[in-house]
Amino acid sequence: MNLDTIPDITMRGQDDPHGLVTAATPTVGQLAARIRELAGRPDTWWHLVRLDPARPDRVVLEDGGVRVWLTTWPPGHRTDVHDHGGTQVSTVIAGELTEIVIAADGVTERPLRANRIRVHGGGRTHEVTNPGPAYAITLHAQID
Repeated sequence: MNLDTIPDITMRGQDDPHGLVTAATPTVGQLAARIRELAGRPDTWWHLVRLDPARPDRVVLEDGGVRVWLTTWPPGHRTDVHDHGGTQVSTVIAGELTEIVIAADGVTERPLRANRIRVHGGGRTHEVTNPGPAYAITLHAQID
C-alpha cells in the first residue's frame, strides 16, 4: 500500500504539524514575562556578572529575534543621551539607577529600583546613571 496517496488525517487539529509557521515577534507582555522569569534564575547568569570599575559590562544572554542582555553598572557611570529604536523591557536586579527622560514637555528624573519591570517605547530620549556607591545589575530585552 502506498501511504503517500492517503491524506494524513492524524495531524488534523495540531498547531503546526509540519513546522511551517515561523516564530512571531513577541508581545511586550511576553518580553516582560521573559525578563521576570530570567531574573528569577540567577544560576543561569550570575557567573557572567563582571564588576569593571571603568565601564559597564554588557553580556548577551539569548538571541532569537529578541536581544536579551545583562548589564553591570559601576558606581558613578552615566550613559550618553540616547533612545532605543524598538520596544525594550528591563528590570534592575541589584542596586539602583536614575533615569533622566528628555521630552518635549520637559525633563523628568526618577529612580529605577530593583524588582520592577519597565517598558520603554521607541523614540524615548533618556540617559541612565548609577548615582550610588554600589554596582547595579540590570536585565534587558529588546525587539529590533
